[in-house]
Formats: sequence, structure tokens, C-alpha cells
Amino acid sequence: MAGKNISKIRNIGIMAHIDAGKTTLTERILFYTGKNHKMGEVHDGAATMDWMIQEQERGITITAAATMCTWNDTTINIIDTPGHVDFTIEVERSLRVLDGAIGVFCAVGGVEPQSETVWAQADRYNVPRIAFVNKMDRIGANLNETVQEIREKLGKKAAAIHYPIGIESTFVGVVDLITMKAKVWPENDSNLGQVFNIEEIHPDMIDECLAAREELIEILADNDDEFADVYLSFDGKDSEDGKSGKSVAEEISAETLSKAIRKLTLKNEFVPVLCGSAFKNKCVQLVLDAVTDFLPSPDDRGKIIGHSVKDESKMVERKPTEDEPFSSLVFKITTDPFIDRISYLRLYSGKLKVGQTVFNPLKQKKERINKILLMHANKRKEVAETSAGDIVAISGLKFTTTGETLCAENSPVIYDLMNFPECVISVAIEPKTSPDEEKLKNALVDLSLEDPSFNYKQNDETGQLLINGMGELHLDIITDRLIREFNVGINVGSPQVSYRESVTAEAEAEYIFQKEIAGKMQFGSCKIKVIPGDGSLAVSFENLVSKKKLPNNFVEAIKKGIFDAVPAGVIAGYPIINMKVILLDAQFNEEESTELGYTIAGSMAFKDACKVGKVMLMEPVMATEIVTPSDFTGDVISDLNSRRGKIMDVCFKSNKEHVKSEVPLSEMFGYSTSLRSKTQGRATFTMSFKGYEFIPENLMRDVLIKKGILV
Repeated sequence: MAGKNISKIRNIGIMAHIDAGKTTLTERILFYTGKNHKMGEVHDGAATMDWMIQEQERGITITAAATMCTWNDTTINIIDTPGHVDFTIEVERSLRVLDGAIGVFCAVGGVEPQSETVWAQADRYNVPRIAFVNKMDRIGANLNETVQEIREKLGKKAAAIHYPIGIESTFVGVVDLITMKAKVWPENDSNLGQVFNIEEIHPDMIDECLAAREELIEILADNDDEFADVYLSFDGKDSEDGKSGKSVAEEISAETLSKAIRKLTLKNEFVPVLCGSAFKNKCVQLVLDAVTDFLPSPDDRGKIIGHSVKDESKMVERKPTEDEPFSSLVFKITTDPFIDRISYLRLYSGKLKVGQTVFNPLKQKKERINKILLMHANKRKEVAETSAGDIVAISGLKFTTTGETLCAENSPVIYDLMNFPECVISVAIEPKTSPDEEKLKNALVDLSLEDPSFNYKQNDETGQLLINGMGELHLDIITDRLIREFNVGINVGSPQVSYRESVTAEAEAEYIFQKEIAGKMQFGSCKIKVIPGDGSLAVSFENLVSKKKLPNNFVEAIKKGIFDAVPAGVIAGYPIINMKVILLDAQFNEEESTELGYTIAGSMAFKDACKVGKVMLMEPVMATEIVTPSDFTGDVISDLNSRRGKIMDVCFKSNKEHVKSEVPLSEMFGYSTSLRSKTQGRATFTMSFKGYEFIPENLMRDVLIKKGILV
């Protein structure tokens, strides 16, 4: 892999709402590029990228799978990401290291809720995208509506570069609006879509296609001054009668148009929209052409910015070349029964060889590279070395976890860490037998390393072991893997909500700690104020005491005491959030003041202030969208109201009602079964974490009674 032309590499992700056809598209890509010799189907449980048994059984993608293929002499590293909101961390960490992405949309459903979520994630990492409107063969397919929704809901300048030939059952191909050629797939699909015909546009379609091309040109001209000059330069004159009779849409060449599309796509200022039907083997090759033509190489993305190890405010640059010092980011970890731990990394600069020693600047640890692997879903091929721009897997890492940087020790750099979502749901589990107890501990360590959106802890009050995740499906997959993959016998309890605590009013408290411990007098004193926050999940700290009155090390001790108390809460053992803590005053005793004394004083003053400020429980609230036939809208809304839901919007689209609401998570357990029964199985819903809100007092009392805090 070393020595490659970096401009001939594309690192892309495929992202979408669940069931838009991401994995089907990936399977076709692997077939047409020669990576696979047959097509695997999701509904048969035979898709290459859905290799986990849980994925095959459920027909959904759960974990991001990586592969590599070649098209037009270009190496394409692909990561197929999940569409279900419970596994959004897989999309987040994949987009963190990718250069481009394909957003897949259903031609019937358009821009669906999870499409908006993954699009926002791509915006966060400034990832250029192309859009593929899939399922053009389905009843109700509408390319123009989907393009309009991309503009309105996703806030993107977008235009179609394809015009469909036929629609629904008559869909046979597209007109390429760049070259103005028709690309038609034969009705007999005996060659599995590998062969298609390039034809002249049918006379009946020319006016429509020219109008679509002109719309594309105008959007590009509005956003690129250089292309606007070209657009305005065509005045339709020729040497004979002063008029050519051609419109601007006919005058501008394919090369000029393609160059403008590429330029704006690379700047993330335009989204070219393609269309087709992956399941019916139509137009997938055109998606591959667009990937190589419009999405960036590592070279196009340019230098990578990191931080100095010694000074976080100092920026460090790395160019994506083999000549630069080695640097990379570990974005995913999996466990393997044969190699133990496999770490996926993106090389940003330099080279990496088997046997090489690299440096983790965050942990200040050296790591040795045992193997370098090219991944094809769960299959792998060993290579001796790799270089800048590549995405590979390695074995041998002992200390490095997801989101951490590996680099050359003599030229260290730290790349930005990733944002991991908040866990909102938990279940209690216990081993069935004594031998299962040790296996369970080891399995939970492995799973938490693999998945940063999953964690576990022992409840000190009840002795229960709680596993925490993003949703019911997420924890269902975790427990299933514990049983089948790790061979652990476990009993699983009912899902529980992960509440939080916060104050409802400003309050002050002072605490003086003075006690002899281990033969030495320990003294600490502080006065603090707590203020309700502005909706943040964090607790912030501000110091108003001068250095003259209290040395810095004692201020830090008070801060430590406060933040040590945050995870344990005040009334029910839930972590505290959404609060500002201000250190107002402190006393200093030169003979007896100790850091331990101020740590204890800070912790106790914080708890006392919280009690005065009236601590209340906060519950996770979920943003939900239900898509239902109009006949059942009233029942759906009535049911949501009974679950303490707030109806935010109701709109009609594609012959169905879309009901948006915000509902407490505690009211949504088992909702999928309830929704099916109320709508004869014809409605679907999506749910994502919105934030925390205070729980009503009567319900808070019920929670405290269940925990044994109140009688």
C-alpha cells in the first residue's frame, strides 16, 4: 500500500436513515468493482457487510464495517454505517476519519429523521457529500421532492445531476445531465446490471432534461463566481446570423460543468444528487463514477490540524504525505477470538510498518504494531506496511482506546477527541453461575472498549450490576452478544431509565472541616453557591477567591471535592448535571490547612448547597417521529398524550402523516408493540435523545420509593 498516488484514494462512508438501502448499495458496489463475485442480500441475511449474526437475523446494520475496492484506478475505502439511532456512535466515529460520504435517501420517504441526524454529524466534521436517491422503482418515488427536502430540511445547496427515465415500475435508467446522454439498463437483468446502454436522449424528454440541466447550472453559478463568469459569457451568438439558437444549458460543456460540481462539492458548498435503484441493479456504477469524480482524496482535504502535546493552544500541522512524521487516529476497536483486540485507524501522515513502535501521547505509552490488516467486513488480509491516507486495522495495542492518537515519539501530535453520546437507559444483569461471574467481567471490559456509547457499573446501594446504553435495541444486542459470542450465562432485568439530578433554585452553603486524621489535624473551609444551568449536561466551576486569600492548590482541592461528589448525586445516587458552582469564599489556616481538608469541605458544602437549592430528578426526553396512515393519526396522538408526550408538529407527506413529539423515555418502553397494535402494523417510528427535563414531583416520589429511599 505504501508508495500509492494519494490522489487516487477515496475514504468514504455510506450513511442514511434505517432501511434506505445503504447495505444493499454497498453490496452492489463490491460486486461491480469485482471485490465480491456474487451479490449478498440483506433480507436473506447474506450481506457481506452485515456479518454479525445479530445483523443477519434482524436485517439491519449494527456495527460499522470497513472494506476496500477499486474503481477507475482509484482505491476506495468504504465504511458502511448503521441507520438505527441506537448505534449513532458508529456513524460519529466513522465520519471523524472519512474524507467524503454518500448520503442515501429513499425516493419515497425522502429526508427521514435519522437522515437529519447523520447529516448533522457530517456537518460537524465538514465532510463533503454526494446524495443517492435510492428505490426509484418503488410506488410513490419522487426525485424532485427529495431534492427539495435536502435543500429545506438539511439546509444544503443541492441539485440533481440525473434525470430519471421512467418512474416506479417503468424506471429503466437516467439521463446524465452533465454529459446529456441517456444511460439505460435492459429489462432483462440476466447480467445483474453490469451492462447498460449509453444512448441519445429520447426527443420527448429533451426539453425536460434541458430545464433540469439549466436549474443545475443556475445553482452552481449562484455559488461559484468563476463558473458564473462562464455562465454569463454565453450570449448565444455565432458568426452567421448572430444567434445560435442554443440555450445556456446546451452551450456549457460537460467538462466545465463537472469541474464546477467538483469544486463546490469539495468545499462542502454543494451536494450533487444522483438517483437509481440499488436492489434492481440500476445506476450503482454511476455512483462509483461520482465518488471518484467529485469526492475528495486525502490530498484534496489537505493538511490535518492537531495540538501540541505540551501546549494545547498551539496548533500542529501534518500534510497527508509519506514524507511527514507518522500520525494516525484510532477510531474503532473490536475483539477477535483469534487475534484478541483489533484497532481500526486512519493514517493521516507518514508510514507504518509491522514491528514498528509508535507513541500514544495522551497515555504517554509506547505501542508495538504486531500486524497490519486490510479489512473486508470480518475478513482480513495481512500486509507489511501502510501509508498516509489509508484506513487499516492493526493488532498489538495494549493501552490505546477509541479516539486516541498514535504518532511518532520524536514528533508527537494530538488530534481532537471524539464526542460520545450520553447513555439514557440501563438494565440490571447478573451471572447465572460462579464461573460466569469472571467471564462476565472480562466480556464487559471488551464490549466497553468496542463501544464508547456503552458502559457498566455496580450499584453500591443495591449491589446490582447495571449496563447502560442508547436504547432498548442497543442493550438487547449487548445482552445477546454476551450470551452467544462470549458464552456467558446471565439473567437480565427490565430496562431502567438513567435519571439525573439538578437544583431548581440558587442556593449557598458553607462548610468547615476540622478533624485529626492519622495523627495530623486536617482543616478546610469554603462557601459555595450553586446556580441552575442553561440546559447543559455539564457542571461548571468558577472561583471568586483571590490567590492571596487561598493558594491555588487548595482551590483545586475544593474543585476536586465538588466534582468527586457530582457522579454520586445528592438524593438518589444519580449524576448531577446542568449546574454552575461558584466558590464565593474560603478560610485559610496556615498551620492546619491541608488539601484533604479542603477536598472534604468542598464536597460537603456542595451537597449542602444542593439540598438547599432543592434537588429534583431529571428524566431523559426523546424526540420521536411516528409515520402513520392518516386513519390512525388520532389514536397515535391520543396515545402520545397519555404518555406525557408533547406534540411538536404534524405534517402530511407521501400519503402518510408524520407526527413529531417529545416524550419521556420512561413512557416509551415497549412502544413499538403498542404502536403496531394501534395501527394494524402499518406505522413506524424513530426515537433519539433530546435532552433532560425535570420530572413531576409525584412521579419523582414514585422513583424514590422504588429505590427504597422513601417509604
